[in-house]
Amino acid sequence: QVQVVESGGGLVQPGGSLELSCVASGSIFSINDMGWYRQAPGKERELVARMYNIGGTNYADSVKGRFTISRGRAMNTVYLRMNTLKPEDTALYYCNAQGYGSNVRTFDTWGQGTQVTVSS
Repeated sequence: QVQVVESGGGLVQPGGSLELSCVASGSIFSINDMGWYRQAPGKERELVARMYNIGGTNYADSVKGRFTISRGRAMNTVYLRMNTLKPEDTALYYCNAQGYGSNVRTFDTWGQGTQVTVSS
């Protein structure tokens, strides 16, 4: 079993910053990549940013230049630094981790989400 837990969401004014954290734990052999997604009310879940074990990152056009994804030294953690937040960034933010479990089977696990609200 692999668990993914997000933290760091909250209420912030437009133009403010937040940093989200995500930790993957459990029966993990290796993690290939981790990423952040978000879902606003009435909309589909969308990619925000993803970081790949082989190197490289992918960002949604709407967050390029404002958000930065990074991995922790232990490689089972991922962070999302969000600057210059806008009301349209308001959403439930989910973390996703993909890799191999200790049983050598692949896993693709989502967290429960952390709410980010940008409002004055």
